[in-house]
Amino acid sequence: MNILVVSPNIPYPLAGFSTRNYHILKALASQHSVSLFALNDDAPDVYRDMSMLAELTQELKIFSRQRVFPKRFEQLLYVVRRKPHILQEYHVKEVQIAIDEAVSSSAYDLIFFESSLVAGYRLPSNLPVIIDQHNLEYEILFRTSVREKAWLRRWYNRAEGHLLKPIEIGRCRSTRAVLVTSERERLELQRMLPKSVVRIVPNGVDTDAFNVNHPYKEVQGRIVFTGALDYYPNIDAVMFFAERCWPYIQQQLPFATWQIVGKNPPIQIQKLAQLPGVSVTGTVPQVLPYLAAAQVAIVPILIGSGTRLKILEAFATQKAVVSTSVGCEGLAVESGKHLMIADQPEMFVREVVALLENSEKRDALGKAGSSLAEATYSWRHCCDPLLRLLDEIQLEGKRTYAYTTGS
Repeated sequence: MNILVVSPNIPYPLAGFSTRNYHILKALASQHSVSLFALNDDAPDVYRDMSMLAELTQELKIFSRQRVFPKRFEQLLYVVRRKPHILQEYHVKEVQIAIDEAVSSSAYDLIFFESSLVAGYRLPSNLPVIIDQHNLEYEILFRTSVREKAWLRRWYNRAEGHLLKPIEIGRCRSTRAVLVTSERERLELQRMLPKSVVRIVPNGVDTDAFNVNHPYKEVQGRIVFTGALDYYPNIDAVMFFAERCWPYIQQQLPFATWQIVGKNPPIQIQKLAQLPGVSVTGTVPQVLPYLAAAQVAIVPILIGSGTRLKILEAFATQKAVVSTSVGCEGLAVESGKHLMIADQPEMFVREVVALLENSEKRDALGKAGSSLAEATYSWRHCCDPLLRLLDEIQLEGKRTYAYTTGS
């Protein structure tokens, strides 16, 4: 098949959210001809090795997102217009022009949108579409509104969620198929779209890149959080841990240290480096050295949708993990076997301290998590449902062609 992929960011194998996009792209390119139109998400230069994308694609185009007005002004403007501002962020007129030219000059069999957020471009009515839903975007907005302390932000996120939900569901309804990362989301979408094809393509991990055969040494008492720090659910998680957990861990284990690893940390995260034992790395070429140095990986996520790549990467590196229920939502994990689940600050502190003091328990969790990642969440396995879906669509196309030609 000849497939055009439209992505909200530049796919890259070691860069959080765009990791899934990269491995999906790689799987598609393994059996099909693929072109990629990607928005520049202001990723640091360290993420911009385009050679690996050029090797996977027949055509590669990168488009800049340019803001005309300050973000807050734009948000206010869209509130007045009663339109979701988030969709404006991903609609670039140059992309529409490129799509128009591409579909008029090339015989595409399928358009593949990485997220419903970029699925609003005009297309020929007879061209099949797949949307890969990393998250239910409206769900993140609703959950953010619950967590927000400032009333205006609470109101805005809830209003934005209500504006976005019918559009997001409508875009999913008009596709040939929708991909989600977990059974929970499949059931949620299928309930709203009973006639639609909704398939699970789980988030995965490159078990070859994240493994125990590395030269890095573990640091006693080291805790690590990994994740893009320009993403609000991660900011909220780090601040929750810093304010509600870290002081009490330091009281019990003064030698403990905490590394916060992720790109574009805002000022409130940068200031955490002033706390005893805390370091904020900012952008790093890869997170493996930081995961490898840690004894415990934490996932204190309280806002989310989809599933967390950071947990799978910690599993593959054979690290003990402490997570909230939301943090590990959608993953086939069992508390006490693969990781420890703690939703209250006191419990989170207790589990982290217990693991730092108990090497046998850390090793047992690390090995169980690693085995689960290898058996269930390797990208080699996770992309199989997508390739089978494409085989179905291709077979349908052949049958339609045979019928219309009278063969």
